[in-house]
Amino acid sequence: MGLKKYRRSGVKRSEKEVYVAQLRESLDDKEIVVVARQGGLAVSDITSLRVKMRQGGGAVKVLKNKLAKRAFAGSKFETISEHFTGPVIIGSSSDTIAAAKVFVDFAEENEKLEVIAGNLDGKTLTKQNVESLAKLPSMDELRGKIVGVLVAPASRIARVLQAPGTQVARVLGAHVEKSKN
Repeated sequence: MGLKKYRRSGVKRSEKEVYVAQLRESLDDKEIVVVARQGGLAVSDITSLRVKMRQGGGAVKVLKNKLAKRAFAGSKFETISEHFTGPVIIGSSSDTIAAAKVFVDFAEENEKLEVIAGNLDGKTLTKQNVESLAKLPSMDELRGKIVGVLVAPASRIARVLQAPGTQVARVLGAHVEKSKN
């Protein structure tokens, strides 16, 4: 469910309440929220950041600080609301590492974005924590490594079985000699 666009002029209290409720609901299934200070990012840069975050399974939001503080109040991410001062942007994701990785990588490429804090499932993260988290392999990379470890013995056996008969005999002979010693 997309957030209703916040209009600057003439926004009624009921519309603000709906916006806050939608924002709070959008954070319910997230594991991590990263807060960054954005000093003059162009619309094209924010769009690029949003695309990268969507590819990682997350979302990027530019928020009004007062409304964001209301939305975060009482949630597991409440502790980072103290960082909502000045022009901030948040990234959230269900993947524990995706939001941190996207924001840190983007901040390295663009000096107008500075990661300032995060919250991982209720625990506040400093800038250094977020950067450390971003260096970890993603869940997909970890899954690939696990599959590689599981497949490696089978592929070695297949290579040995495909070798000429003399090589198989040498390998078996070496194992017999090794077991005698």
